[in-house]
Amino acid sequence: MLTRGVHRSHRLLAAIAIVARHILGYLFGPLRLDRLTHFGHRRSRADQPTRVTGPEHVRLAVEELGVASIKIGQILSTRTDLLTPAYQVELAKLQDSAPPEPTAIIRDVLVTELGPPIETVFAVFDPQPMAAASIGQVHAATLPDGSEVIVKIRRPGVVEQIELDLQILEATVRPISRLSRAARRYDLAGLADEFATTLRSELDYQREASNVERFAANFAGDASVHIPRVYRERSTRRVLTLERLRGLKVDDIAGLDRAGIDRPALAQHAATMTLRMIFEHGFFHADPHPGNFFIETDGRIGLIDFGMVGTVDPATRAALRAVLVALVERDTAPLVDAFVALGMTTTPLDPNQLAPDIDNLISRHLSLPLAEIRLGILLRDLFAIIRRHRLRLPPNLAALAKTLAMSEGIAAQLDPSFEMTTAIAIYLPHLLQADAAPGEPVSERPQPTSPESPGPAAAGDIS
Repeated sequence: MLTRGVHRSHRLLAAIAIVARHILGYLFGPLRLDRLTHFGHRRSRADQPTRVTGPEHVRLAVEELGVASIKIGQILSTRTDLLTPAYQVELAKLQDSAPPEPTAIIRDVLVTELGPPIETVFAVFDPQPMAAASIGQVHAATLPDGSEVIVKIRRPGVVEQIELDLQILEATVRPISRLSRAARRYDLAGLADEFATTLRSELDYQREASNVERFAANFAGDASVHIPRVYRERSTRRVLTLERLRGLKVDDIAGLDRAGIDRPALAQHAATMTLRMIFEHGFFHADPHPGNFFIETDGRIGLIDFGMVGTVDPATRAALRAVLVALVERDTAPLVDAFVALGMTTTPLDPNQLAPDIDNLISRHLSLPLAEIRLGILLRDLFAIIRRHRLRLPPNLAALAKTLAMSEGIAAQLDPSFEMTTAIAIYLPHLLQADAAPGEPVSERPQPTSPESPGPAAAGDIS
């Protein structure tokens, strides 16, 4: 216990020193103290000092603070409801990479977790990792029956390192939340708990294995989506063995064209897959960047990396449906009520203050023809309203919004004419049919019109 306390004190002092140095660099940089200390400046290509901005200082401090802070920074980079674009852009530069562990250490982990001799577990094991990140690294291997797999191995000591940082974070946030009204307004303690839960879940590969199996069950009847098989007998909390997927990367446009893949159809398929996860399964892949997709020769989409997922409970789906109806009817009062139902307010909200901003949002975006609505820009403006009124976006909705925006970006790479709103219009009749209450005709619910139709019907295609 004494040793642990000493480590925590040393780590806390080191963290304070890092943060203080960057605060001083930002505050005193304009005084040109760089001539003495280089505080707040960096060298340009012309070897002249250039001003380091506030967002850059934050990113540099996060990098110095280590793996837990980098992971939290990456999560924050997607939280448009919390950060302005300048900070999002800077934190998005955080790279989750690290030098690979020595082969002997990796073999020790495998033997400890799976038992000796390792040659009976894997007929072939490539000691050179395919990728190395801060939490773990991935190796290619072959099973005795000839099956190709990837093996994800957690780095030794990383759990203890992250737990120490999370304890410091939680111990720091508690007194701040008691003393600061702003911290309570933004539910700083709740955010710290959210980040801790996300990080701890990424450390547990058994949890990720369960995520993979849940996705596989959800798409069991869909031959157009390929979820890798989990090899449970070769997986533990520290080791995850999955079927190896092969194919073209989703952003390899030239390769997809050479393979004869219909890119517009693939874009629609990828978007529909995401919409099904959110609105039918209530369980979605929350990190849909291009590296996590493989396009197989027959056009089937293969998904990998299931450490970050999101859920949509029935109550949230009902609230989202209320948002949809309010947008269709172009009535701001129900929309404000829906915001409250979604948990976006942590303090009493005056509808009269929010309504004009919602009116403006609707007039700027939802009066356009459906094909001209840019979901990413609409979400950006919506999150600006959320920040302005100090609303709090629940974690599941933050992940959902990020997933929709990232999915729209991937689909637009495949097909420059793609718009998520059009994809939603194509998918929406199926969703309304599936969600219809017993005895309730679907025709009584809001129905989408053609992608070219302007006006209120176009608004109904935002969900």
